[in-house]
Amino acid sequence: MEKPVLVIMAAGMGSRYGGLKQIDPVDEQGHIIMDFSIYDAMAAGFEKVVFIIKKANEAAFKESIGNRVSKKIQVEYVYQELDKLPEGFTVPKDREKPFGTGHAILCCKDVLTGPFAVINADDYYGKHAYQAIYDYLTNHKDDEKYRYTMVGYALKNTLTENGHVARGICRTDEEGFLTGIDERTHIEKQGEKAVFTEDDGETWTEVSMDSTVSMNMWGFSRSILQELETGFVSFLNNEIPKNPQKAEYFLPFAVDRLLREGKASVQVLTSQDKWYGVTYKEDKEMVVNAISQLKKEGLYPEEF
Repeated sequence: MEKPVLVIMAAGMGSRYGGLKQIDPVDEQGHIIMDFSIYDAMAAGFEKVVFIIKKANEAAFKESIGNRVSKKIQVEYVYQELDKLPEGFTVPKDREKPFGTGHAILCCKDVLTGPFAVINADDYYGKHAYQAIYDYLTNHKDDEKYRYTMVGYALKNTLTENGHVARGICRTDEEGFLTGIDERTHIEKQGEKAVFTEDDGETWTEVSMDSTVSMNMWGFSRSILQELETGFVSFLNNEIPKNPQKAEYFLPFAVDRLLREGKASVQVLTSQDKWYGVTYKEDKEMVVNAISQLKKEGLYPEEF
């Protein structure tokens, strides 16, 4: 069985944050969040990373992290571009927004030959998550179903004080398998509660702080790539005509379809680590302080 590969989605520019947030340093040594992700992934056993980036950002990305980490781990680049479409399709006029995380992973079709884990570039997941997902991927393979996995986090460990966030609230069965994800695009902390709205704040619904949420840390066999290809064609035919400028093909949508069709199972591996990310500029100070504390606790050396 092939060793799992780590795939890092880094093509997004971070519209709410402004600028290329994925390469913004979070410590005095110039490390960025991805440095810590790769450090943890290597400790878990990963030996190769695939970066999904935009061609336009390639030089800045390589200067910031790619050239540095390539001395420690095998690196490959995949480019998520708007014109990477199936034959017969064209980019909608004036479209600038990427086609989403499902399309991002589909762009890796020619370089992934075995199991792989997927993460966001600008999220800190904690050491436990990488070990858990690596162990799962090395000990499971498809049988009568695709055997996928994801690492879930307690909602309370993923919120920001600086605005709203989008989170996928996970539904699981008694054995810890995913039965569905409820996408909430506007969750925020109000006092000691978490609430979401689906009507621009007209009404609010409370959601448990202990709810398990997806932070886009997935583990897949290569089978997901063919399924993404099929689903993307359907998306282009059915969703793009409705919203040609902004419709996105999200990875969880593809997983949810496979669950509903009974073709896949997704084991939810829960992490008690606190997730850190920079959704807003104001979040950076929190991440910098958290990384500093983790170093003081001995989880990371100053230089690596």
